[in-house]
Amino acid sequence: MVHSAYDSVELLKGCPARIEAVASYGSKLLLGCSDGSLRIYAPSSAPAVGDDGPLSPDPEIRREPYILERTVTGFWKRTPVAMEASRSRDLLLSLSEWIALHRLPNLETVVAIGKTKGANVFSWDDRRGFLCVGRQKRVGIYRLDGGREFVEVKEFGVPDVVKSMAWCGENICLGIKREYMIMNSTTGALSEVFPSGRIAPPLVVPLPSGELLLGKDNIGVFVDQNGKLLQDGRICWSEAPASVAIHKPYAVGRQPRHVEIRSLRAPYPLVQTVVLRDVHLLLQSNNCVIAALSNSVYGLLPVPLGAQIVQLTASGDFEEALALCKLLPPEDSTLRSAKESSIHMRYGHYLFDNGSYEESMEQFLASQVDVTYVLSLYPSVVLPKVLTIAEPEKLPDLNDESHLSRVSSDASDEIESSSLSQLQESDDKSMLEIKKLSHNALMALVKYLQKRRYGIIERATAEVTEEVVSDAVQDSITSEPYRLKSSTKKRGHTHISSVAREMATMLDTALLQALLLTGQSAGALELLKGPNYCDLKIGEEFLKERNQYTALLELYKSNEKHREALGLLNQLVEESNSGLPNSEPTPKFRPDMIVDYLKPLCRSDPMLVLEFSMLVLESCPTETIELFLSGNIPADLINSYLKQHAPNMQSTYLELMLSMSENGINTDLQNELVQIYLSEVLDWYKDLKEQENWDEKTYSSTRRKLLTALESISGHNAEALLKRLPLDGLYEERATLLGKMNQHQLALSLYVHKLHLPALALAYCDRVYESGLRQPSRSYANIYLTLLQIYLNPQRTVREFEQRTTNPVPSQNIGTQRIGSAKVKSRMAKKIAEIEVADDTRISPSSTDSGRSDGDGDEMTEGGGPIMLNDALDLLSQRWDRINGAQALRLLPRETKLQSLLPFLEPLLKKSSEGRRNYSVVKSLRYSENLQVKQELYKYRQTSVKIDGDSTCSLCRKRIGSSVFAVYPNGKTLVHFVCFRDSQNMKAVRGAPRKQL
Repeated sequence: MVHSAYDSVELLKGCPARIEAVASYGSKLLLGCSDGSLRIYAPSSAPAVGDDGPLSPDPEIRREPYILERTVTGFWKRTPVAMEASRSRDLLLSLSEWIALHRLPNLETVVAIGKTKGANVFSWDDRRGFLCVGRQKRVGIYRLDGGREFVEVKEFGVPDVVKSMAWCGENICLGIKREYMIMNSTTGALSEVFPSGRIAPPLVVPLPSGELLLGKDNIGVFVDQNGKLLQDGRICWSEAPASVAIHKPYAVGRQPRHVEIRSLRAPYPLVQTVVLRDVHLLLQSNNCVIAALSNSVYGLLPVPLGAQIVQLTASGDFEEALALCKLLPPEDSTLRSAKESSIHMRYGHYLFDNGSYEESMEQFLASQVDVTYVLSLYPSVVLPKVLTIAEPEKLPDLNDESHLSRVSSDASDEIESSSLSQLQESDDKSMLEIKKLSHNALMALVKYLQKRRYGIIERATAEVTEEVVSDAVQDSITSEPYRLKSSTKKRGHTHISSVAREMATMLDTALLQALLLTGQSAGALELLKGPNYCDLKIGEEFLKERNQYTALLELYKSNEKHREALGLLNQLVEESNSGLPNSEPTPKFRPDMIVDYLKPLCRSDPMLVLEFSMLVLESCPTETIELFLSGNIPADLINSYLKQHAPNMQSTYLELMLSMSENGINTDLQNELVQIYLSEVLDWYKDLKEQENWDEKTYSSTRRKLLTALESISGHNAEALLKRLPLDGLYEERATLLGKMNQHQLALSLYVHKLHLPALALAYCDRVYESGLRQPSRSYANIYLTLLQIYLNPQRTVREFEQRTTNPVPSQNIGTQRIGSAKVKSRMAKKIAEIEVADDTRISPSSTDSGRSDGDGDEMTEGGGPIMLNDALDLLSQRWDRINGAQALRLLPRETKLQSLLPFLEPLLKKSSEGRRNYSVVKSLRYSENLQVKQELYKYRQTSVKIDGDSTCSLCRKRIGSSVFAVYPNGKTLVHFVCFRDSQNMKAVRGAPRKQL
């Protein structure tokens, strides 16, 4: 990192006497010579003054020859050892025979500290006005009091003679013979730091930060104010320096044959070597470093920072160049920012060309260069054509010489322009395009794009939000419907100010490719699942080439290309189910993935959901129906779509809808489900009938579903369904429908005489009876009597069944027609008719109390054929608690044996007698309770109240005396009757408005 940081300028030469001490005051040099004189030199361009004139306080040492302005002979009695000028206090401290203090610029003597006679070293704390003096094995501390005298504060003893010293905060660092020590200026306590070198004497150099640089032969060690080592490294000099001057950002060391300049930034490299022999003094001035030889003085004047930055950049030392940019004055903040940006760019190119990709991306990030500039380094990354990509060879920041001229000399401008031209010649575009990008380069690009993405996406989102607001305002004015989706996702219809979105599109498109090229499929999916601006066309081609179908689905989804996404997903599901071997391992795609994709689309595009749900309804029926339910798609719409496109799945959908939600299917859909079942059963019945294999006790799965639906679903039209049933088959279905129409006699006749299944008839009666219990307004207790009549008169019920199936009568007219026919029949026929229509006429005990004649039993068997007495007796024994016993006995034949009626009469009589006994007990208990209430009433009526002279009214607090009184129910509260009446009137008046309300 060797560059020209300082220019060596000879300020003066030919001093008559040897120079022993040097100080600077403004632009003037104060030389302490071996003959005890003080010589003052000034720039040759400064105005001449007399010998007695004041010193001119110019701020800086000038780059020009100095001439002798004044000589003060005999200023010291002995040769001066050291001197220091305080610019803030206008004082000159010098050490000769003792320490003396003179006022600048007139050099009048202020004070001489006689107690410091024989001192060899001192250190001045200009901020606090404290002076530390090393004399033999003593260290004295003095304070400048009022600017006119020194007051001794402390004096401490030390182990040996002090060779070097410096203030470090409240402490003093001492270089004593072969070791360094930290002394507390208040207590004098000493703490060892570390030994000094074996060759060079101790050297203590204070730093502007308050820390210290301690010399150990040719090594400079950094310590804090307490003497603790710092971990910032060490300065390694070529030789042990005799003295060191700090001129930020450099440390200048005095060597026997040259002056060595090193950076104060780790690793403290060598910056420059100035060949000056026999330099025996180095002094830090406000703007330079002064080097004193025996009879001449040189000034090490710093090269302008702009020129140094150009040198470092040209030599490839970008870190140091950036560090120098930080030192540019605050008023040149724009220039500093431009320089830093251009240096970061060049540094990034340098690192990129040398394979340090991550470090190069950090530099590009720090330069805040446009993303397109960085992406131009990656020719394999395909970008949208909406943007103009910046050429990497063009670095406008460093080519602007007008900026550099502010701080650089003409020489530095020439150096900069020549270095830039060399760099441009070295950048070969063709070499960049054919360069093969490595995995590390793409990984670095991914990290760079991810760091830049947040800000760019935020600006693009803000731009979209602004457009949304403007569109909403425009739509509110024109009264047109506003659609947020179209304004946020249509890439083709961009507004005028779409720079941020174009940049976001370019960044996300490049990031997607870089992630997949580096094998980060999970990262690519995460990118596509969130808000992104990936270019659809480029991303689609890139993902298809690499079979990244999962990412392609997310790309379609983020761009609202749902039809394309679902088509691809269905294709992938079919390929996964086909079982064909693939050359490349691909993830397993399942049908339920289509369902998951469709869930968010139910509200926005229900027709698309219906279209693609047909593809998975058969393989995933439950999940698909749950999709319909959760998406709130109208059931009628779904049913009509299935009826048109997938009729074989219509019943499956309705079944699942009914099983998942009892209220989720309306009456029309319930009726349609039953019609579907019935159509399938009728087709099945016709096939078996043609094959002569039909049996009423044969059940298919669809027939079982039909029977269950007829029984449980109440939304179907029973009369319409009944017309579709054949007359010679499907009796169980007919019975169920007749039951729904309240034609219970016909239904029971079918169970008994056609199906020959008394158990089903009994179960039917149970259902009718239990439904009557749930509906107190209707009673079906005589349904068992209807079944009993069918058992006792089978031939008659068969004939009536055949007549009614030929001419079916609506349920609401059955009772009327039967009542009319009963008028022209015999008394027995009337009783049978009443039993048959028991549900309509609601038979009561009074209607059947009239007994039967002896000829009644003959009428019941008049048609020929035996009655079903055993089944009737079984019915009575099983349901004795639900049948009216008197009515049942009247219906039984006269020749029925009493022994066979025991299972019916025994529990019936037991229940009757038990009820009578319970009633008697209840009656007795209620009578006893009535007597207790009466006794308690008599007791309360006999309550007495004692009125004496001390009894007072609880309302007015006056004595009751002989006035009419009233007693409250508690028997203790006494009031005047008048007071009681007034209080009741007041309550009535207060409560009147509330009653009106």
